[in-house]
Amino acid sequence: MSETTDPIVFRPRSAGTPGSSDQHSEPGRRTTFDRYELTAILDLYGRKVASGAWRDYAIDLLRDKAVFSVYRKASEYALYRIEKDLRLARKQGAYSVIAAGGLIMKRGHDLKRVLSVLEDRPDVVRF
Repeated sequence: MSETTDPIVFRPRSAGTPGSSDQHSEPGRRTTFDRYELTAILDLYGRKVASGAWRDYAIDLLRDKAVFSVYRKASEYALYRIEKDLRLARKQGAYSVIAAGGLIMKRGHDLKRVLSVLEDRPDVVRF
């Protein structure tokens, strides 16, 4: 360690008091997926993992939105992001599926209908 840098001192805070970063925010304002939303998302994720298309996921619970990111490999960029943004709930719908390039594939009020854009569709067989 160099002499010009000070060590970082961690001090535990007492229970029930907000941290320094939480002083300007309202407690409990984090957007999350509820049990039914996670069930729908993880059902789709499980089918895609079983078929070999997806391999990893990440969940980010931010202040203004919750994001479920899907990866083909853990070291790559996200193939799709399933977002829940409560600010858009009354307008375009809280749920959206966003592709890797930022294209919004589908947005709406019903999560299962929005997730249907990621479902495998049977191909037409012509003879």
